Amino acid sequence: MNTPQHGDHAQEVHDLLRRQDFVFRYSDVSAWLTWSQVRQEIRAGRWRRVHRGIYVAHNGPVSRQQERRICLLAAPPGSALAGLTAAELDGLEGFSVNDAYLVVPAGLRRPERPGLITKLSHWLGPEDVHPAREPRRTRMARSLVDGASWSTSDNYARAIILAGVQQRLVRCADLRDALSRRGPCFRHALIVESIDDAEGGIASLPEREFDLIRRRCRLPEPRRQAIVQGPDGRHYLDADWPVFGVTAEVHGSQHLEVVTWNADLDRLAVIAAHGRRVLQFTSHAVRHQRERVGTLLTDALRHGGWRG
Repeated sequence: MNTPQHGDHAQEVHDLLRRQDFVFRYSDVSAWLTWSQVRQEIRAGRWRRVHRGIYVAHNGPVSRQQERRICLLAAPPGSALAGLTAAELDGLEGFSVNDAYLVVPAGLRRPERPGLITKLSHWLGPEDVHPAREPRRTRMARSLVDGASWSTSDNYARAIILAGVQQRLVRCADLRDALSRRGPCFRHALIVESIDDAEGGIASLPEREFDLIRRRCRLPEPRRQAIVQGPDGRHYLDADWPVFGVTAEVHGSQHLEVVTWNADLDRLAVIAAHGRRVLQFTSHAVRHQRERVGTLLTDALRHGGWRG
């Protein structure tokens, strides 16, 4: 980064630009530099204009972090980075996006820039926008709720909510609180359901959901929470048909934990090694992909000798 050497203010200018990822408006540096001095840097090719009234203090490629700053500076006051853009800045892993998501106060203009996706919102108070973090962005709970609502699929939306809890970035209570202020939004019911699953795992899944599939397919009644003895102790099975050698397990978000996931896989491998067919479903599949779950259960039972 090229900082002009103007008396005693060069260090102050450099420190400010560094805090802002070297993206600035003239008003940011006007306490130390005249417009003539800024223009001189631009004409010399050391700095450059990247948007109307917005500059970068270098002449190289713009980084993703700088692009987010540019988008934010191009927006009206009160705007904030949002959704998966804000969530990534606060530590969410596995959901990186190339576009920049931005929320703008309702009624104000939307800035236009390639790669910028803007949304309007009436709820941008301190409960939803962090008052101190830079660049300005929504809090994690609001970011995840928005990211799920704006997602391209139900499965991806559900994964966003579960990942935020699994990575210990947010509490379920905070997600519910953010959703309560969000107002009407796309996938509201799915987000509520995903928060419930993240909080309680399979215990939050009503047995009637799974039993509804069984009764629709006219499958035999399973043993629920059946106990089997393994080399490392007793295991409880969600649904078990011992006569036909079939076991079904339904997983909630607790199975995203690496240690738990590894233990579950080992436990189910032991069960499978003793001759059982083990079918694993997510709680989401039990709720929303009932036909597919029913077909797989039926096929497994028939291969085990069921003649229904």
